[in-house]
Amino acid sequence: MADRPRRRRLRRTLLAALVTFAVAVPVSGAARPAAVPAPAPTVLGPLRDAGPAALEERYAVSRRDIRAARRVADGHGDLKRAASLRAMAVPGRQFLSFDGRDGGRSVEVVGELSTARRVAVLVPGAGIGLDAYGRLRRGAVALQGELGGGGAVVAWLGYRSPATVSPASLTEGRAAGAAPGLRALVDGLSATLPGARVTLLCHSYGSVICARAASGTTADAIVLYGSPGTGARDVASLRTGARVWAGRSGGDWIGRVLHVRVRLPFVATVGFGTDPVADRFGAEVFDAGDGGHSDYLLPGSRSLTNLARIVSGRAPLEASHARRT
Repeated sequence: MADRPRRRRLRRTLLAALVTFAVAVPVSGAARPAAVPAPAPTVLGPLRDAGPAALEERYAVSRRDIRAARRVADGHGDLKRAASLRAMAVPGRQFLSFDGRDGGRSVEVVGELSTARRVAVLVPGAGIGLDAYGRLRRGAVALQGELGGGGAVVAWLGYRSPATVSPASLTEGRAAGAAPGLRALVDGLSATLPGARVTLLCHSYGSVICARAASGTTADAIVLYGSPGTGARDVASLRTGARVWAGRSGGDWIGRVLHVRVRLPFVATVGFGTDPVADRFGAEVFDAGDGGHSDYLLPGSRSLTNLARIVSGRAPLEASHARRT
């Protein structure tokens, strides 16, 4: 009973902070990256053929679109965006799709998708866009290296990621808009790679998107890590047949976030509810090591090892000793 007054005080404090935040920081962070112009990309249909020739054709088209966007960024004087796009367009990079407008959207493959038997779809959280794309790419490369032959990683930047410190990162609006595209990608992978195991790896705000896309997904597993919550009360609320895992590293600041979900008058519902590593959520908890919020895919880390094992359909190491809260 003594806990109740403390919880009420915490909730009031959170409400006050969120109201102030929503009023004082209406557009911070996200405006500048979205303002960089880019040409309309080539229209590509859904993925319906994962054969080598069809994939190479898509990769070539996307490479041309990236180079066109880089030329516009150069002309606009945005050297940071142009440098990032120049790196993305080098020969050997494999993009299933690319759109440089509105902050940018891209889907990149690391590894040989046509022969993959294990496919991980990386769904990033806040603060990842074309200007910071290298962070997502490094994680994809590290994971593919851990998976080895027969494993491919799809880095999915299919939405305008909110700034880390912004009202959009506290609500489900961006996730609701992104989820149908993520579900369509997973459906395409499952249809064109029959027999391949497909796993969604959902980091931070990306776990909110995965929760929205979970119902009816053809993914074999959904992994929520570094998650602020998903907007769902528990695994049953996700209405998915996928196996659901959750993990949080010991040094991740997101473990100190209050896991509440509050409706603010005239604003939106803020917060994402139940902590996915809590017993009451019902996910299978894995050991994610002791790294920080951005360290889950660091080479040599416990979290990277266990994420790769889950993608491969193997039990994570020391899963029985993972800490629940």
